[in-house]
Amino acid sequence: MADEDQMPGQESKMPVTEVEGVAHNPAPDPEGDAPPRESLFEAPPIAEQERMVEAILFASAEPVSVAELNGRMPHGCDASEALVHLRKRYEGRGVHVVRVGDAWAMRTAADLGFLMQKETVEARKLSRAAIETLAIIAYHQPVTRAEIEEIRGVSVSRGTVDQLLEMEWIRFGRRKMTPGRPVTFVVTATFLDHFGLENARDLPGLKELRSAGLLDNRPPPGMMAGPDGAEDEDEEGQSELFEE
Repeated sequence: MADEDQMPGQESKMPVTEVEGVAHNPAPDPEGDAPPRESLFEAPPIAEQERMVEAILFASAEPVSVAELNGRMPHGCDASEALVHLRKRYEGRGVHVVRVGDAWAMRTAADLGFLMQKETVEARKLSRAAIETLAIIAYHQPVTRAEIEEIRGVSVSRGTVDQLLEMEWIRFGRRKMTPGRPVTFVVTATFLDHFGLENARDLPGLKELRSAGLLDNRPPPGMMAGPDGAEDEDEEGQSELFEE
C-alpha cells in the first residue's frame, strides 16, 4: 500500500538513495576545502635550517626576504623560526643579522664600523692658473698676491690660492715690510717631498728648464738677454729668494 501511495516523482529517488548509500563517506574534493596533504619528506632539524639561512645571507650581496629564504630551502622549512635562532646566536658578535625593510642581511656590528674605513688618495688635477701660481711662489717666495698677479699679468682668484693651501703645497709666510704689510706665500715641506726636493734651492734653474724644453730659449719681449755670467749670477743668487 505504501508503494501505491507514493507520488510518481518519488519513485526515482528511492533507488538512487539506496545505490548511493556509500555517499555517507564521500571522497575529498580536490578543488574544495580539503586539508592540505602532508609532505612525504620530513623537514630538516631547526639547527640545520639555521645553517641554511646563515649560508644564504652570508653569500648574498643584497638583503633576502623570508619568502625567498623559504623558496630556496627544502620543503617544510620555516625560515622565520630559523632567523630567530640565528639572530640570537650572533648577538654580541662582530657580525649581526639585521632586518633591512622586509628582508634580512648580515652586517658588521655598528661599533666596529671604523675597522672597515679605508683612506684613499684622491687625485686632483691642477688648473693652469694653479700651476702658474704655484711655480711663481716656488721660484719667487716669499711673494705676495699682488706680485703674483704682476708676474702672471692677470688677477689670481681666491679659489686658486685656496686649492693650493688645501693641498698644503703652499702656506702663509711673513708679512712684507711694505705699506699695508701684505701677507706672503711660500712652498711647504709637503710640496718639496712630493717633488723629491730637499729644499727650494734644488728647483731646476733656467738653464735646466731650457735644456729640458720647458722654456723658450728666446728672451721674453721687452727684455734683453744679458751675458752668460749675469744669468749664472742670477741662478746663484736665486737661493736668497727662498729665505724667510
